Formats: sequence, structure tokens, C-alpha cells
Amino acid sequence: MHDIWNPWHGCVKKSEGCDHCYMYYLDGIRGQDGSEIYKSQNKFDYPLHKRRDGSYAIRSGEQLRVCMTSDFFLEQADQWRPDAWSIIGQRPDVIFYLLTKRPERAAGHMARFWGDGWDNVSFNVTMENQERADERIPYLLDIKAKHKGIMVAPFIGPVNLEEALKTGTIEKVVAGGENYDGSRPCSYDWVLDLRKQCIRHNTTFCFMETGSLFIKDGKTYHLQDKTLQSQMAFKSGTFYQGRKAEYEIKGDLGLPMDKSQLYKPYFNSHRCSICGSRPICNGCSRCQRCQRGSV
Repeated sequence: MHDIWNPWHGCVKKSEGCDHCYMYYLDGIRGQDGSEIYKSQNKFDYPLHKRRDGSYAIRSGEQLRVCMTSDFFLEQADQWRPDAWSIIGQRPDVIFYLLTKRPERAAGHMARFWGDGWDNVSFNVTMENQERADERIPYLLDIKAKHKGIMVAPFIGPVNLEEALKTGTIEKVVAGGENYDGSRPCSYDWVLDLRKQCIRHNTTFCFMETGSLFIKDGKTYHLQDKTLQSQMAFKSGTFYQGRKAEYEIKGDLGLPMDKSQLYKPYFNSHRCSICGSRPICNGCSRCQRCQRGSV
């Protein structure tokens, strides 16, 4: 996927949300051990890769989701993180979406010259239930960052985010059910309650997928196909556009870039139009896999 940057791979399970980790599951299918942590050899400097014409493969204005098969603040990655920060610093024209279950480690491992945060970095914390929300949100609120968000996934218990949302510093809340090995149910009532909280505080809310087990109106639905999960999340009509995050995208000289110079996402007219993840997606990479029936 063109919108994911995994500078390292592998992780240490942190809490109950990790019990049925998708990365561990998928690694297991490939005969690998998800607990083995290693630096990505060919993709570590992915944001700096260039095409034959000398232009960056990742275009100005694109968003990269960082460490989707690990955790950016994983202790075992301390030796590699300074170089990762350096790479991020070299691409002020790209939006980096950092997601962590370890916000307690963040303050001691931010980039040099971080100051009050970088204009192109969104700091996000993931949580799965109220206990983890209560544990991690104080760190999220304390960290200095220009952009902040919350991901409730896997959504395995009701979550109240009122205290965090009322600060006005949370730009977006993303929620999704659990998948793959041992999936636990996600209740539509939890989704609707979280959406109402976001609406009250004008915070963008995105329900990206139902998960494999979805409870609605007292009935449990078994949805193994992730495309179907995303379509059902879209059809729920729960997306809410709150106040928009404004990123200051800068060029090589540190000057703001005109919007006409920035990447404009392309969305497949059929598949993308009914996808729950579209509001948080970088757009289609035009790989043609969906036409070939390979997704």
C-alpha cells in the first residue's frame, strides 16, 4: 500500500487490544513470528525514495501512516527512531500519521527541535476500551503536538472520550472492530455513542469497519470479508465531518506550498464510493488489483 511506511516490523503485545493482533496473525500465516522485531531493509527510507525522473515517489501532500505493523515508540526501536525522525524532517511536504499504544514513552523520544510540534505530523493514540482510554489519554493531552487524534480499535468495549474532546485539541476519532484470529464483538451502540460525543464537540468521527463480529439491534453479524465490513460501516452513515485539520505543507526551502502543487487523491468510482475508510484514506494507488479480483 502506497500510504503506509513501516520503518521497522514486529512488536511486543501491550494490552488486551493486542491479544488477537492482526500483524501477529498475518505473520503466522506466512510462517513468521510477529514478536521478532527488525529494521526494514528496503523500506526504512521509503519517504525518500525517488522515481527515475528524480521526483519523490511519495508526492507532496500525501499522508503516510507510520508503523502499522509495529509501534513508533516501541522500546526495541529506540536505536532506529532518531533516523526515522530525520527522514520525517526531510519531508515537510508529507503528512505523517503516527499511531502508538505507548504515549507514556513519547515525551522522552520526540524529534530534536520538536518544540510545540511539527506542522506535518499528527500524533495519535490507540485504545480499545475505557480502561486504556483512561490510562493513555492524559499522556496524549500532555504531549506537545500541532495535530492530535484518537483511534478506538479494536473496539471491544464502550469508551467515553468527553473529557478529552472538550479540550478542543483532538481533531479526529477513528473507530473500527476487530478482525482475524479470535475476533471479539463490536457493538453498534458503542459506535453511535462515540459518534454523539464527537458531534457534541465538533470532532471528526470515522467508523472505518465493523470487524468480524458486529452486534446491531441485538443480532450478531459474522462478517469475515474486510471489504464488506468497510461497506457496512459506510452504509451506517455514521461519518461526521467536524472542524477540519489544517496542515501547513512546506517545500524544501521551508516555505508553505500552494494547494495547487499538492497531491490530489484519486478514488475508484465504485469501490471507493462505498468504503468506510475513504475519509481517512490517501486514495487509490491505481494498482488495478480490484479489477483483477485479487483483493
